[in-house]
Amino acid sequence: MHSDAWDWSRPIVEHLDLHVSDLERSVFYETVLAPLGIPKLHEHAGEACFTRVNVVARTPPTTGLHLCFHARSCAEVDAFHRAGTAAGFRSNGEPGLRDYAPGYYAAYLLDPDGNNIEALYRDVGNPGYGG
Repeated sequence: MHSDAWDWSRPIVEHLDLHVSDLERSVFYETVLAPLGIPKLHEHAGEACFTRVNVVARTPPTTGLHLCFHARSCAEVDAFHRAGTAAGFRSNGEPGLRDYAPGYYAAYLLDPDGNNIEALYRDVGNPGYGG
């Protein structure tokens, strides 16, 4: 199947548990997901739920992960990156178009455990563009 034929609106991941070494330092997720309109739905007993991503205080922490969050605009990608760097988290790639595919606008931050967290907007010309 070619990517143009895929129903990009179809959810394929139900949820993901991300293990963190220190739940308090993982305020990172609340900080950088807010500009994307992704709320923290609840926090209790060593875990915080951000819709389909659960941040869980459990060792060993998840490492080496690349996790990409959907952005609804280039401005949201910019705000994601700006919120993270303003809070003292490390950039792993400034906002901008990437040569992965046409209309691939992304930014990258490192979470406190070193995972590469991306915000992506698929602009016009990208196979996943939703309009």
